[in-house]
Amino acid sequence: MTHILSNQWILKRRPHWDRLASLLAQSGTGGLGHLSRAELQELALLYRQVAADLSVLRHDPTAGSYTQYVNQLLARAHHIIYSGRKTNLLTLFRFLRDEYPAIFQRQIGFVLASVLVSVAWGVVGAAVTSARPEFMRHFVGAEMIATMERHEMWTKSVVSIAPMATSVIMTNNLTVSFVTFAGGMIFGLGTFFYLYVNGMMLGVIGAACHQYDMSVALWSFVAPHGALELPSILIAGGAGFRLGYSMLFPGNLRWKDSVARGGVEATRLISGIVPLLVIAGCLEGFFSPSHAPVWLKFTVGGLLFTLLLAWLFRPVKAAAAKGSGSL
Repeated sequence: MTHILSNQWILKRRPHWDRLASLLAQSGTGGLGHLSRAELQELALLYRQVAADLSVLRHDPTAGSYTQYVNQLLARAHHIIYSGRKTNLLTLFRFLRDEYPAIFQRQIGFVLASVLVSVAWGVVGAAVTSARPEFMRHFVGAEMIATMERHEMWTKSVVSIAPMATSVIMTNNLTVSFVTFAGGMIFGLGTFFYLYVNGMMLGVIGAACHQYDMSVALWSFVAPHGALELPSILIAGGAGFRLGYSMLFPGNLRWKDSVARGGVEATRLISGIVPLLVIAGCLEGFFSPSHAPVWLKFTVGGLLFTLLLAWLFRPVKAAAAKGSGSL
């Protein structure tokens, strides 16, 4: 990089450094608490951009003074960002209560896309299985088919090993959700694939159980934990689509800035499903396969789903809804 080119580049980037310095000065001794939500998002984006600027400056021997200035600026920003607010149970509770509904509502379009993909493939799976019962063998193992032929639920063995099964179930559900989310990193195609697999599987199993007159047994098992588990996977799909969208449609942003922004929004969206999957895992390990009355299982599932919707769609302040999902 020549001296003239370096000056042109510095003139272009200097307003970003000044803005970061202004936000740091505004935070003062009170740290992040003195900044609005929109300013916090802007601070996070500027921090990453200025860090990239520092990398460029270090390769220009004529910009020593600027390198030192930007390095000090980043050191101040790092201290404020990473030590300004400690995470504890109270802040986590406030995040879930006040911030997460706004995050979810801002990304509702991507979640709805996830729902549509899953439902569409679920309908396809159910329709094909109903028309051609042998199709289920492509998705359902021989052992599961054998239990259905005996009119037994394949989940009976879970009750006897509930504590161990619960741990395995939680791990599996978290893995499925985060893999679905991570699929967004290949332009959303991975997310689409995992939603296709989950949707087809649910449709095929639902149709298969219907053919063996086991619909009540299946859905009474699914209802308690599925009220939280299935929406969590759909939200993870929405997060994956948000990430893929930022890669395909950067808009007025530079591609890397669009991906950074999409990554932050997608990560915040998926963060809220972790406690849901923990609760769902406990229910699936202990309650869903139990001998509790069918009406009770459906009641618990309906109640949990109602509470979930009430939480996700609770009224939020306009400023929070606008600022929680953007950088």
